[in-house]
Amino acid sequence: MKRAFRYRFHPGEAQAAELSRTFGCVRKVYNLALQARAEARTKRGERVGHEATSALLTEWKRTEEPAFLAEVSSVPLQQALRHLQIAFGNFFAKRARFPRFKSRKKSRASAEYTRSAFHWRDGVLTLAKMAEPLDIRWSRPLPEGAAPSTVTVSRDLAGRWFVSLLCEDPGVTPLPATDAVVGIDVGLDHLLVLSTGEKIGDPRHERRDRTALAKAQRVLCREHKGSGNRDKARVKVARVHARIADRRTDFLHKITTRLVRDTRTLVIEDLAVSNMAGNHRLARAISDAGWRQFRQQLQYKANWYGRDVIVVDRWFPSSKLCSVCGALAAAMPLQVRTWTCDCGTNHDRDVNAARNILAAGPAATVCGAGVRPQRNPPGGQSATKQKTPRREPWESPSITRERKSTGDLPACVGVRRA
Repeated sequence: MKRAFRYRFHPGEAQAAELSRTFGCVRKVYNLALQARAEARTKRGERVGHEATSALLTEWKRTEEPAFLAEVSSVPLQQALRHLQIAFGNFFAKRARFPRFKSRKKSRASAEYTRSAFHWRDGVLTLAKMAEPLDIRWSRPLPEGAAPSTVTVSRDLAGRWFVSLLCEDPGVTPLPATDAVVGIDVGLDHLLVLSTGEKIGDPRHERRDRTALAKAQRVLCREHKGSGNRDKARVKVARVHARIADRRTDFLHKITTRLVRDTRTLVIEDLAVSNMAGNHRLARAISDAGWRQFRQQLQYKANWYGRDVIVVDRWFPSSKLCSVCGALAAAMPLQVRTWTCDCGTNHDRDVNAARNILAAGPAATVCGAGVRPQRNPPGGQSATKQKTPRREPWESPSITRERKSTGDLPACVGVRRA
């Protein structure tokens, strides 16, 4: 199993200048190649592949205007072309939209080095075009005997430098078997509510630094554009954002690691986080909760350690459905946190939703809605929205059960009562 280990490092003046030039050249090559491929596609109807853009890179180095491309290592430039090829592959496979140009102010500043562009020996890393090794802060050790196959250097908006080492990690092995299965409902009052009744509070990391963030942003808006003081104020704002993001990421790592270690199967709900963040009243709280990051961490850690993650369709009425009798409430506003069903059961809204998600997990698996729920399944509906086909008046419920047992109906489809 390959795993990336990320560390901070402090470059010298010469190293910082060299890396900054490399970041700019990587961005320039990516944009030139994207422009060439887009023009060939729109004007001539041709498809320019990776080999053609690699040949164009050689020509660009020989011309006068982008001749500075020859001053940095060629490996990060070639890797930028490979990343563009992957972006186009995702676009043609309809997994992503058309690639966009990189911006000097908004895009991530990074460069990727392969084995031929760095030297690694006894924990000392030296990049191409550099005379001295990087001053890395080893916050945790690498796996014993591991040697990086790829090195990625990056700089965030707060001015922090990071190096990511991609290594083989023999320690990533399947965890011991367990029979624990849990349904997880995410929320804002509590970040996670489990079907066992456990509630994990939302730390609200952004709220803790909201005053400091507002103060830094007020100072930033007063500075003149293009001035040195504005750059300093921008870095201060970015540092506050980075501190918030680091605390959120650390908290989610601890929660997801504990859930994966203790549980064999985790059932979660597929949420349209981007659409939900369009609500101006809840956008800040939703963004601060980090629901999407939680799901990403849960899925890749489950793949590492041999666990299962089942995703229930987003239209499943988990909050309005009684987990005891199965009755469906007409409406359930957000301000309603507890409610009583007609069967007499008093429900906690979030715990009831988590139990319904847990119950819907096996049905979603049988009907084909796994970790990536179907968007265009046979019949035009997802697994959790499938309805019982209309029964003719002369048919009895036993006929419907017989059709279900013979495979004419999906296993998750219920039997309509007469």
